[in-house]
Amino acid sequence: MSSVAEKLQKKSQRPTVTKQVRLKLVYVDFWSTVKLSFLVSVALGIVTVVASILVWLILQTAGIFNQLDGILRDVLGDDTFSVTSTVSLAQVALFAVVVAILNIVIGTALGAITSLLYNFSVRLTGGLLVGFTNQ
Repeated sequence: MSSVAEKLQKKSQRPTVTKQVRLKLVYVDFWSTVKLSFLVSVALGIVTVVASILVWLILQTAGIFNQLDGILRDVLGDDTFSVTSTVSLAQVALFAVVVAILNIVIGTALGAITSLLYNFSVRLTGGLLVGFTNQ
């Protein structure tokens, strides 16, 4: 009486042959690199905006801004000064969005430049040798 499990067990006892393939990476597509670097930069931009808003909310909830107000009022002698009016949530979010947009532009440009530099350097070095196995 042979079941499917017994057949699979007999198959798994055979030694597997490991094949190795060595390839050279001699060209990186420019537009693929630009698209990928743009998507990664957008993801990092979203993370930047969300993280900065969360940090501001945590500092506000923990009362750090109120303590900082008290310290600065004592040092400056000005009772009208407030950190939360100077650095509000809207200002922090707007600054984070501006930084995220700049990071998107710069990250995309760096991805394009990296692609071009790699394609030019392949002419001198011959490319990157990569090995693969089927384990």
